[in-house]
Amino acid sequence: MQFSSRAERIEPFYVMEVAKAAQALAREVAGTREPMIFLNIGEPDFTAPPLVQEAAARAVQRGTTQYTNALGLEPLRERISGWYADRFGVQVPARRIVVTAGASAALQLACLALINAGDEILMPDPSYPCNRHFVSAAEGKAVLIPTTAEERYQLSAAKVEAAWGPKTRGVLLASPSNPTGTSIAPEELRRIHAAVQSRGGVTLIDEIYLGLSYEERFGHTALAIDENVISINSFSKYFNMTGWRLGWMVVPEAMVPVVERLAQNLFICASTVSQHAALACFEPESIAEYERRRAEFKARRDYFIPALQALGLPVPVVPDGAFYAWADCTQAAERLGVSGSWDFAYEVMRRAHVAVTPGRDFGAFEPQRFVRFSTANSMAQLEESVARLRTLLG
Repeated sequence: MQFSSRAERIEPFYVMEVAKAAQALAREVAGTREPMIFLNIGEPDFTAPPLVQEAAARAVQRGTTQYTNALGLEPLRERISGWYADRFGVQVPARRIVVTAGASAALQLACLALINAGDEILMPDPSYPCNRHFVSAAEGKAVLIPTTAEERYQLSAAKVEAAWGPKTRGVLLASPSNPTGTSIAPEELRRIHAAVQSRGGVTLIDEIYLGLSYEERFGHTALAIDENVISINSFSKYFNMTGWRLGWMVVPEAMVPVVERLAQNLFICASTVSQHAALACFEPESIAEYERRRAEFKARRDYFIPALQALGLPVPVVPDGAFYAWADCTQAAERLGVSGSWDFAYEVMRRAHVAVTPGRDFGAFEPQRFVRFSTANSMAQLEESVARLRTLLG
């Protein structure tokens, strides 16, 4: 069977390849004194809170499960608009909000609406691998620009200007970022957007971890800059609804009918049950629970990052959001007699029964130096992981 060149360009999602190996080993060690601990997948260990679950059940029981408008339930778009006003002090009209089948669908719609064959999109290295594959699937080319700890592993306006070429269409950023958990300084983001706008380009920003910001300086939406910023968001991370497959995007008003037309043909609509359930995310009781969980994620970060540092796994930039630790494993790998993050991850999995993600997925600039730990796990599991790593690394 002959497959498309488009499909052949998409690399495996190595996070999931490692996860398969971890699951296989987990079955072997289940019931032992050291069952597998999973610090490799970026999925909250919390589930949707009670009001959200009850809203989903009511939708099923009442039979309100038919297709919705391709742009999403109007009451949900209004609730999201209100969230921007209450949380960030930014007025985002509901008419510019498109509810999607997860942030993945939002990114796909944005890329298909904006990218022509051969267009180049500038992205930081490291960054979430699927984002560059959405660009590739739209016949564009993701141009990864190496970043450093001094830059918080984020692009700068200077680097955007230096890399901009005749085929450049715009930038795709993430703040906070996966895998580093770092955000772009607001003043630098303004400079980046100004540089992009002056060249007639587009600024896309993945803000799916924005609700899980821990520092006031960084906890602001890019939508405060300009209505031409395109923001991608999700109910997966802050709202703990990963498998519900629900997200949204905020686009300039002129882009709404274009995205609507694409969504009608590609998805019809996002899950109706998930949309009805998500209405309850914005109830005061639910928000209070989400904020309690955000404080728990921060407490995990505050415990785990210093623990990694003490183990010889330095984290060059303390994450200001999300639930990741981007750690340099160079010295730790040498102590285990292996070379690079890929072998280190498998050695830790095999000998300590702790699953982590090697840097290979996230870019081409020094991926062998880094592993990503996910702290979306209980404090008890994090403490046990540290104890096992301490034993392993001596």
